Amino acid sequence: MRILIIILLSLNVALAQETTVKLGLLKYNGGGDWYANPTSLPNLIRFCNNNLYTNIDQEPETVEVGSPDLFDFPFVHMTGHGNVIFSESEALNLRNYLIAGGFLHISDNYGLDKYIRREMKKVFPKLKFVELPFSYPIYHTKYEFNTGLPKIHEHDGLPAQGFGIIYEGRLVCFYDYQCDLGDGWEDPEVHNDPEEIRLKALMMGANIISYVFTK
Repeated sequence: MRILIIILLSLNVALAQETTVKLGLLKYNGGGDWYANPTSLPNLIRFCNNNLYTNIDQEPETVEVGSPDLFDFPFVHMTGHGNVIFSESEALNLRNYLIAGGFLHISDNYGLDKYIRREMKKVFPKLKFVELPFSYPIYHTKYEFNTGLPKIHEHDGLPAQGFGIIYEGRLVCFYDYQCDLGDGWEDPEVHNDPEEIRLKALMMGANIISYVFTK
């Protein structure tokens, strides 16, 4: 198993040392569209490189949940609308990745919720998603979100919520629900979101990236 290297330097130091980091897009089984929002991660990366002075590779890589390559990525993004199935070995691989220092961001693209909650119980049977308070650092690392996640798309008209899985005191997974951050990162013409809304989505995404690289 490859050793997961998590860069714990500040973002400015990472830039100065010309450290290039790759982000991953999680590919999973079950029939859900893991490939949704193809422009979202490249746009978030561009925003972070321009505004946080990160040096993230502009092209994210697709990585399967059960692959040893998962350990090459400090941050992995997951999205979709439908079913998710983790095999026993995939759940164990994802668990080991998160315990080793990796980070998983899940963005519910509307319809993912009941499946991802079920599957993450395979990964951490004794843990559950907990709603993070608005004071949690992930909402304040670079940009201030004093009322939590911004509301990007209506979905069921419910408030946006941010959930986390915390393992031994460390946030290893952040899950945005009734929010749709991933859609907010997409090219403007994809969803025709107002620029103010799209900017909020990118700023919150930058907060997540900043949190991962500085904790």
